[in-house]
Amino acid sequence: MAIYTDNGGSTLAIAGADFAIIAGDTRLTSGYSINTRYAPKVFKIGGSTSSQDDASILLSVVGFAADGEALKERLDAVCKMYRYRHGKPMSVSACAKRLSTILYSKRFFPYYVHAILGGIDEDGTGAVYSYDPVGSYEREQCRAGGAAASLIMPFLDNQVNFKNQYIPGSGIGHELQERERVPLPRDEVEVLVKDAFDSAVERHIEVGDGLQMMIITKDGIEEKLLPLKRD
Repeated sequence: MAIYTDNGGSTLAIAGADFAIIAGDTRLTSGYSINTRYAPKVFKIGGSTSSQDDASILLSVVGFAADGEALKERLDAVCKMYRYRHGKPMSVSACAKRLSTILYSKRFFPYYVHAILGGIDEDGTGAVYSYDPVGSYEREQCRAGGAAASLIMPFLDNQVNFKNQYIPGSGIGHELQERERVPLPRDEVEVLVKDAFDSAVERHIEVGDGLQMMIITKDGIEEKLLPLKRD
């Protein structure tokens, strides 16, 4: 019997000039079975209450659902203890480093998850950090994870990172000038997130049912739940 199970689903994150969005579908699968149509994959981290109303960090986990839940609870406890001891919430950069050490400490029996951390950094800029299962991490403009990552990431590379996008009339062949990479406005990013998942559910059976989207700004965290195809 396998010690790990891939429970499907996908997540993505995009950092903006003054916000960050992390989203994930709500389907949880085991093989060809749907265990539940509502299993959130994006969580608030480090709030002072059980409702996490004053949380300032988001964590998404996708892969083995039990490991994702365990990792979320562990990081949340670390952030809550930091708040209790220091009287202030942990910064997103400090939390990113702490998550890396948590994952690395389990490298011989790792959490079987793809984690993405998001928040607002000290400069008020949206921050997104992506991780491999043993703690190697990188700050990025955007990242997709999970079952449909190979479908979503090329879309994000083109629409967010502006890969293979050039300024019309700027030259011929290799003389073409690349489009400047600038953060997108929030309303455009929200549309891109929905489009990415609408496309993914058409091509992957482990993704669907609902879209959980969390938007974090300096004013707090807003959550949106949108429908996806259920077949």
